[in-house]
Amino acid sequence: MAMRGRIWTVPNQITLLRLGFLPFFLILISYEHYRWALLVLILAALSDACDGLIARKFNQRSSLGAFLDPIADKLLLSSSFIILAMEKKLAWWLTILVLSRDVLILIVAVVIILISGYRPFPPSFLGKLTTVCEMLFVFTTVLAAAYPNPRMASLNHVLVITVTALVLASGFHYTFAITRRLSSSHPT
Repeated sequence: MAMRGRIWTVPNQITLLRLGFLPFFLILISYEHYRWALLVLILAALSDACDGLIARKFNQRSSLGAFLDPIADKLLLSSSFIILAMEKKLAWWLTILVLSRDVLILIVAVVIILISGYRPFPPSFLGKLTTVCEMLFVFTTVLAAAYPNPRMASLNHVLVITVTALVLASGFHYTFAITRRLSSSHPT
């Protein structure tokens, strides 16, 4: 599980490729080419799975990869929520909720680093589950735009509730965990 200092590992190149998919996805959505956007989204998801698998299987984990991979995920998710809200495929309130949680976590992590020198801790199971459900929601939203179907609309209603609940729960969870970590490291 050692982190390597190498930069141009295969997993890092795959992560950069995933970042390269982002502008194409956004352009395709904005021009309502939902089927092509769906293909790009699937390729991005496959590249996300492949980079982690290759990093673990071939001992190509790196500090850069540990930094870039979650950033690529958040950029893809945040941009997807924004463009889909702009195109009226999902509600702005949900986009604002998702982005607010991510910004809050980022701000708190930066403050912790600046104040106490601690590095942010890895994502919790609840945080990972939230990200997976957000990705599933983006996928089903684009799928519903590409192939309109009443069942897909019903699934998306369930996912809106699920994503909302998970965003709120994980936001409170991270707030509690960060507060606990700070108070245990600085006894009064």
